[in-house]
Amino acid sequence: MSLVYMAALLISFAGVAIIDLRHRLFFAQGARRALVTVAVGFAVLLIVDIIAILCGLFLIGSSPYMTGITIAPHMPIEEPLFLLFLSYLTMVLQTLVARVQDRLRDRGTARG
Repeated sequence: MSLVYMAALLISFAGVAIIDLRHRLFFAQGARRALVTVAVGFAVLLIVDIIAILCGLFLIGSSPYMTGITIAPHMPIEEPLFLLFLSYLTMVLQTLVARVQDRLRDRGTARG
């Protein structure tokens, strides 16, 4: 059993959270709305994973970096954490891109 992948996910999650909080990107815009958005994104991704597993599209592979613990057939314990991270990362990146676009638009308006 290895915790390498789980640790990498947790470290990555913490890094994104630090960037989010430091630059007031996603959660600073409204914690309740952010939690609901991430929860809905997570739920959708989890449902897609479950459907893909039931259709035989997703199978658990062997990796020396994973714990080897499954919470359902073909769903390693790390999968929900990855889906939560993916949902959160997507929203932080979307907020960052929107902020950059706004600043570029403001610069273009100020020059023009």
